[in-house]
Amino acid sequence: MELNSKLILTAPPDRCREALAFGLPVAHAAYRIGGGPHLFRANMPVSVRGGLMGLDCAGFDGRGQPDAFCQEVMGECAARGFTGLLCDFEGRPFPLLEEVLRRLSALFQNRGWPIYVTEPYGGSCKTVRVLISSALSGGSLAQRLQEAAERYGPDRVVLAVERVAEDFYLPSPDGQGRPLTRDALRQTIEERSPSVFFSTELCAHYFTYMSRENGAHFVLFDDAGSIRKKLQVAARAGIHRAVLAYPQVDDLLKDILA
Repeated sequence: MELNSKLILTAPPDRCREALAFGLPVAHAAYRIGGGPHLFRANMPVSVRGGLMGLDCAGFDGRGQPDAFCQEVMGECAARGFTGLLCDFEGRPFPLLEEVLRRLSALFQNRGWPIYVTEPYGGSCKTVRVLISSALSGGSLAQRLQEAAERYGPDRVVLAVERVAEDFYLPSPDGQGRPLTRDALRQTIEERSPSVFFSTELCAHYFTYMSRENGAHFVLFDDAGSIRKKLQVAARAGIHRAVLAYPQVDDLLKDILA
């Protein structure tokens, strides 16, 4: 597929101009659902218009009525020229937010605007697009995406690309690794000079090393090539949309789009 044909970048307000320079739609991660519920916004450059509203629900208590909040969202979309909504909702679904999504979905659908939601909210209504994370510590990305496509339909599934850089102890009973910064990953590779392999199942690079202090380690990481591979695996499952967090891939994006 055309790798840049249906990509969306997410970006916080202080990085939105950089993200916009790539010519892709940007979901502006400047909005949050607060008590009431009400729409809270971070400062964004006044001149920035268009793209999508990026909305999270961190700290929200799940209480309130949907009507006024839906009006706030529609008003902000009109003021900023947004033509879509990306909901980065975490945790167990709130019934109120499911109702908000149903109401907004009807309003957005009339305008031809998409709504993207995390997988826990994928069943809120049949018109939302469902974000499926690319991050795995086991199993197969191809199988994961195929199952999502069968459940929701490939046109509703969107690959949420999460750049991986984690260091796991071996054995790793809980499958949880220690996140590595770019510098830490680079330093580990320079110091250890490991043999690096590619996992077809996880669509990520990996290597192992031994530490005198705490034994065997397994390091899993992405680069531009592995992210392109994730997009190709998604395309083979009929999934042609993807979301990338600009701050995660700012150093790789040119190569991803090449």
